[in-house]
Amino acid sequence: MVGSLNLIGLGVAGLGSAIAIGLIFAAYINGVARQPEAQRVLQPIAILGFALAEAVFILAIVFAFVIN
Repeated sequence: MVGSLNLIGLGVAGLGSAIAIGLIFAAYINGVARQPEAQRVLQPIAILGFALAEAVFILAIVFAFVIN
């Protein structure tokens, strides 16, 4: 039963990470579409947000395998 719950938690973490990445890039595209000259400011912020969202998912994968 414990292994099943770990995998359910991993799936929820993956879904949350996918939603977060979608929201990050949707906001980036929206911001660049409204103000194209702000691309240099917005792009590093979007890349940082992407990296942090992926890091959370990678940590979830590691914790799922360590606990199991």
